[in-house]
Amino acid sequence: MMLLSLAFAFAARLLLVGLFLPFSALDKILNFRQAVGQAAEAFPSRWLATGMICAGFGIEVVMSLLILAGIADRMAALIFAGYCIVTALLWKQFWKQPDFRLQGASRGRDTFWDFMKNLALAGGFLALAFGPGVTGVASFLAAPLASSHPYTYAQDAK
Repeated sequence: MMLLSLAFAFAARLLLVGLFLPFSALDKILNFRQAVGQAAEAFPSRWLATGMICAGFGIEVVMSLLILAGIADRMAALIFAGYCIVTALLWKQFWKQPDFRLQGASRGRDTFWDFMKNLALAGGFLALAFGPGVTGVASFLAAPLASSHPYTYAQDAK
């Protein structure tokens, strides 16, 4: 039972970060120029756009590894939540699409769903950062770099 619990705890975290590590991080490496080009749409200088892509790569790799390892995972999840919200606001701007429709083909509606997926991921990361209870924010603020101890198995918690 303990091995199954560990496997599920790891799998849940892997599913949460799997979009970023390895996929999005690898895409930034393989398609760096295109990524910088996309970032240049939101940032005034190419230098700043390049810096933002490098920062995004760092967030995706480091925060994913911290969450998977359970080291300062609550702070890493909070940073990831912010990252998901910022990327939604910068690159999933469905409200700017001229063809937003509720029926039929619509690039705007597709972008809306991408926006909502980013927000849903942010919600998952916030749940990881603050835990399931109402005291989560207070406990996070008391020890923001603490681990959630995701792979601890308490047999006597009955």
